[in-house]
Amino acid sequence: MKKKKLNISTLDKFDAIDYLKSDKDIAEYLTAVLEDGDPGLFMAAIGDIAKAKGMMEISKKSGVTREALYRALRIDSQPRFETVAKVIHALGLRLTVHA
Repeated sequence: MKKKKLNISTLDKFDAIDYLKSDKDIAEYLTAVLEDGDPGLFMAAIGDIAKAKGMMEISKKSGVTREALYRALRIDSQPRFETVAKVIHALGLRLTVHA
């Protein structure tokens, strides 16, 4: 039996934002990303969460312009911790450390 080849162009586009519906979804997503240990992926995940909650709203709450948010929350960005902390707070999240 010959296997049918999968045509990637026919697949629906995956966007994490579509799955970030509740605070529990967001927490589980961010936890999984943090376990990976990739800082760029962490920033991109924060960006996904900000987009899911509304960039304009997060911009207002954090005091960071929308343009600066988009730049800071790219996978290849290296934002200052102050910016990250403002965005995390604006998202209604908090980071904790457990021993």
